[in-house]
Amino acid sequence: MKSVELKNVEEAASRLSGVVSKTPLILNANQSNKFGANIYFKREDLQQVRSYKIRGAFNKISSLKRSQLEKGVVCASAGNHAQGVAYSCFLKKIKGVIFMPLPTPKQKLDRVKMFGGEFIEVVLHGDTFDDASQEAMRYCYEMEMHFIHPFDDIKVIEGQATIALEILDQAEAPIDYLFLPVGGGGLASGVSSIFKKYSPSTKIIGVEPEGAPSMSISIQNGCSTELDTIDKFIDGASVKKVGNLNFNICSKTLNEMVTVNEGKVCQAMLNLYNKDAIVVEPAGALSIAVLDGFKDLIKGKNVVCIISGSNNDITRTEEIRERALLYEGVKHYFIVRFPQRAGALKEFISEVLGPHDDITHFEYSKKHNRNLGPAIIGIELGGEKCVEALKERMLNRNFYGEYLNDKPDLFHMLV
Repeated sequence: MKSVELKNVEEAASRLSGVVSKTPLILNANQSNKFGANIYFKREDLQQVRSYKIRGAFNKISSLKRSQLEKGVVCASAGNHAQGVAYSCFLKKIKGVIFMPLPTPKQKLDRVKMFGGEFIEVVLHGDTFDDASQEAMRYCYEMEMHFIHPFDDIKVIEGQATIALEILDQAEAPIDYLFLPVGGGGLASGVSSIFKKYSPSTKIIGVEPEGAPSMSISIQNGCSTELDTIDKFIDGASVKKVGNLNFNICSKTLNEMVTVNEGKVCQAMLNLYNKDAIVVEPAGALSIAVLDGFKDLIKGKNVVCIISGSNNDITRTEEIRERALLYEGVKHYFIVRFPQRAGALKEFISEVLGPHDDITHFEYSKKHNRNLGPAIIGIELGGEKCVEALKERMLNRNFYGEYLNDKPDLFHMLV
């Protein structure tokens, strides 16, 4: 099995000099005060391409032979790896064909085209990274071009591992805990390998989305395991299957794998923006969102969280806020069956809703016979404790139809 060697990572760091920024390791006052610990952010969101992915992409492309570079390269990505490859193609003046899933945020598509300019072509295919990857591999074989894998490649892993060298150089005290976002496993396998060898006392925690626990399941099963379905919301860290090489490394170097609810991640994103003016993408907030689950363990400790990227599309803001409110127990959806009597809606507002309850969504389920059809109503409450009281008032006055928050299939169909 291939392993991450310090010599190769140091060579990668030299290769990346002048191409990537040595991003700062910054003590975050808000998180430190909250947890009674020294919480440091490794700000990979401050790279020119706004994520760490340029490290692995440029290192891999720089390792290719001239004959391979002349034919061009192909990659598949949900966004950040695509930007890293695009920028590398621009710097190397070589052709690149980049496959991305159809739901990729427009902001990421525009930036890929900006970084690659005339040297790259973007092809949208499939609903997930895995769909785009399969098509990219087919195209690559057909055109005899070289595939730049986003994570399952030793040169990509060595490029990402240069982050570990920077952290160890920047840290002024021993690091007790290191939290790593995990998607396909490129960052986690590279950084954890270096830390395992040169900071063995550090507890290394991998963090992935609750809706895409591919590394957690793989480690649990003892082999790289493909998931049938995933929640694609955290697009930068949602893959059905981690890399085989990444799994082999991470299963030996990570102390623990944990998952975080997508709503919790959204909550962390909003807090980072509101309190620290830091804009991150969902994957970039994974290492922050997990801290509540370790609050007793990290108290008084030195903790590093890698902020992996900030390529967030502003058009997703409302969905991010919605998921955060649902997670916090503030936003609740109901099917409301209004009694067929005059003044029913007025009664619902004045007698059923509490003084601080706010209707934020109202939609009749029947477009052409509203008088007889129920309505789907979204209500912001003061918290979970208010829900049962609201349900009771709705039942007593014959308004209650169905509570949607705990019925995900129906919820996603109607709202």
